[in-house]
Amino acid sequence: MIKPATPEDAQWIADLWNSIITDTLVTFTTIPKTSAEMTSLITDGPVLVLPDAQGFATFGPFRSGPGYAHTVEHSIFLVPHARGKGQGRALMQALMDEARTRGAHVMVGAISGANPRAVEFHTRVGFERVALMPQVGRKAGQWLDLILVQKMLERPTGATTSPADTV
Repeated sequence: MIKPATPEDAQWIADLWNSIITDTLVTFTTIPKTSAEMTSLITDGPVLVLPDAQGFATFGPFRSGPGYAHTVEHSIFLVPHARGKGQGRALMQALMDEARTRGAHVMVGAISGANPRAVEFHTRVGFERVALMPQVGRKAGQWLDLILVQKMLERPTGATTSPADTV
């Protein structure tokens, strides 16, 4: 069952994210995450987790400024043995539901060109490829493309409004 992360999840989330940082070109960052950073991310939320530390997903602001208040950018990471079993789809659906509840209108994903499986996954769950930014990232001595995908989210009845709605 997918659930909100708790501070007790911070270390395994950091460990999973760090394995992706150090062992892949999936993310352009090279700076490891700390347990304290993950605790802060969990506190600020949302962070959703799969059972048995199989994966997590989160979203945050796409860009700063009130004009972007209804657009979020997400991250979703699974351990290798959880991939291809519907876990990512379930986690993404829960994350999109949470984003809708919080008043998001658009969800964006920024995907490394070195991660074609992520592009395929996002297409299967209804995201549309909207941009290719050639060679904007550099990691492990390689120039990497960034692929932007997005999905319009419909607000459910009774969704909360953003403070930007009243500005």
